[in-house]
Amino acid sequence: MFYEVAKGHGLPFDPFKAVVAPRPIGWISAISAKGEVNLSPYSFFNAVSDNPHMVGFSSQGIKDAITFVEETGEFVCNLATWDLRDQMNASSAPLPRGQNEMDFAGLTAAPSRLVKPPRVAESPVAFECKLLRIIPLKPLEGEAVYHFVIGQVMAIHIDDRFIIDGIVDTAAMRPIARAGYKDYFVGTPETKFSLARPPGAGDLAPSS
Repeated sequence: MFYEVAKGHGLPFDPFKAVVAPRPIGWISAISAKGEVNLSPYSFFNAVSDNPHMVGFSSQGIKDAITFVEETGEFVCNLATWDLRDQMNASSAPLPRGQNEMDFAGLTAAPSRLVKPPRVAESPVAFECKLLRIIPLKPLEGEAVYHFVIGQVMAIHIDDRFIIDGIVDTAAMRPIARAGYKDYFVGTPETKFSLARPPGAGDLAPSS
């Protein structure tokens, strides 16, 4: 199959997100200037730098999460896991502005240390972030539909149960990732594998 994007694919659903997968889920908690809490999952998310630590997520339209992040300059990215899959899905509901998705999904808000938005207490990992930029993703033709939020990670919470001999066992957390349509992937210890990179290509080394 080959198709030019501008001319359409002829399939019942767009295959783009099905083949750019799995995509990590940025489970973003934010707070407005008035103290309203929002929690939303974003599948256009990833780490974009490790020096300094930065993460980014992309939103279709100016939704509450972006509005709140813009108002306060802060957000938290929580790890979505297999055990929290139903709560993650529930938090994507289009609730009225001001209604707390954490409460709606039956989650516990835990205080952050360096930023105002709360983190999800049940999540094994949370990144406390300060806003760097919000970038409209303007296409070659037309106006921007998506907006990309970049934040610098100021602090990280990791559940001590998943730190084994100084190494974070990510697979044991069973993180989930987005595919196309209604599909997701889950990482497990059984599917994890390791490869030693060629010399000089960035082998694992201790770092601060």
